[in-house]
Amino acid sequence: MDIGAFMLDSVPFARLLGITFDAIGGGAAVARLADRGDLHNHVGGPHAGALFTLAETASGAAMLSAFGDQLSRAVPLATEARIAYRKLAMGEVTAAATLRAEREAVVARLDAGERPEFDVAVEIRDAGDVVVSEMTVSWTLRPNRTG
Repeated sequence: MDIGAFMLDSVPFARLLGITFDAIGGGAAVARLADRGDLHNHVGGPHAGALFTLAETASGAAMLSAFGDQLSRAVPLATEARIAYRKLAMGEVTAAATLRAEREAVVARLDAGERPEFDVAVEIRDAGDVVVSEMTVSWTLRPNRTG
């Protein structure tokens, strides 16, 4: 599965913002948001909502790179997101997302009929490689209903 294409097809808002992917695999993803005037805030950097969407999109790609093979039996859902805006972001930004759970443990919980929950941590960096925001997205895999 081409996770980047799947994400942009499944989440039209991410496509609208022009989010692209540099890398996806092994429970990690790097997504990029170009510097666009129509996405700026009142101080000339990317709007907080654009940064949030970039980070949440990267977290989804990281999650899918670990659990995409489980989509036939469970629906991934973000249940909570916490973001900290550390510094003023200016210019192009990238979001690096990393799964903070062991894949085997999450799948074992799904195998046991449970609804596993896990976090994906995201760092957003500016063009100077400075961390401007940090986000944690909590995900769950909701088992499909049978019968």
